Amino acid sequence: MDFYKKQGGQPVRKRAARWLILILGCILFFTFILRLNQVEKTELVNRSGQTFEKATVTEILEDNLQADGSRVGEQKVTVRMDSGEKKGEELTVTSSSGYLFGAGCEIGMHVIIIQSLSGETVVASVYTQDREWVIYLFAALYILLLCLVGGRQGARGSVGLIFTFFCILFVYLPMIYRGFSPFWTAVFVCSLTTVVTMYLIGGPTRKTLAAILGTIIGVLCAGLSAWFFSFLSGITGYNVSDIETLMTLWNTNGIHVGGLLFSGLLISSLGAVMDVGMSVSSSMAEILKQNPEITGRELFRAGIQVGRDMMGTDSNTLLLSFTGSSVSMFLLDYAYDLPYRQIINSNNIGIAIMQGLCGSFGIVLSVPFTVLFACVLYRGKPVLLPAHPQR
Repeated sequence: MDFYKKQGGQPVRKRAARWLILILGCILFFTFILRLNQVEKTELVNRSGQTFEKATVTEILEDNLQADGSRVGEQKVTVRMDSGEKKGEELTVTSSSGYLFGAGCEIGMHVIIIQSLSGETVVASVYTQDREWVIYLFAALYILLLCLVGGRQGARGSVGLIFTFFCILFVYLPMIYRGFSPFWTAVFVCSLTTVVTMYLIGGPTRKTLAAILGTIIGVLCAGLSAWFFSFLSGITGYNVSDIETLMTLWNTNGIHVGGLLFSGLLISSLGAVMDVGMSVSSSMAEILKQNPEITGRELFRAGIQVGRDMMGTDSNTLLLSFTGSSVSMFLLDYAYDLPYRQIINSNNIGIAIMQGLCGSFGIVLSVPFTVLFACVLYRGKPVLLPAHPQR
């Protein structure tokens, strides 16, 4: 009988079964990942003998710093190699003053060296400043802050964040490379990350299920509205600025580059839609907890009211996110004083507007679906729209 005793409010057998399912799911998922990533990539650029290595600047031989603080031409510096075949040796290399490549070298600076080896011949130059440690540091600080402020929920949220990043790298990209539809691949990845993240945050509850269903439908609404926008406006995934480079992937691997624009929109809108779905579902669960006698219609109205308060802020967040990523383009259009008809009908502006608006469609439409699912799951029966909704 001890086996049936409750531990933490749940029977031991039920907890054991849940852990068993979780472990089996992890094993199947990682097996799927390993098989999926066993792919031979088509060589697009010949990089034989070329490597990127870490190094530290030890001496400035020729500087290119001007009196006004700008840099012109190249620097000639001595670096101590910290990795690769030449590790421990000192090399004399150049560093250009470009904005995209090179670095303003100073003694002690950690840099990345692009080097080509052919026998004893070494051709090397500074590729950029070594910023790998900065990325890892800030990522670790964010996760630490999330755990400190959010406690157990923050720790679970950080696991969900890492899982989402993992899925994009090792599920989404390999599936696209193998020729799967970018749109439906994005739907699959968004659904998978939604289920895992919501489960980590909310556990195996009706609240979590309602949030998952509302989020997935919201993301699908964003994708379908983008498709409809594309159909009416003539904007497709082939109108993006880097289409010439992407067409190389289509010619060599048959990758459906035209669908990348819409799949990217789904992934971009997922976070905001997920936020709305869980917030509305959780709020309705708390309302029901505080007032168990509330009617289904009253619960529906309360959920819609909560969703209305969130629509404006989350839609604004998404619109500002896409606008912020296009601010350079907007500034150039403003500086060149381009005609309004040219701007409003350009591909880049159309794509930015489509991403912002269609992503917001997903946020807005996820609210009524989440509320409806929550009412059905919480009260055990469908809840219809009231004849005179509360304003």
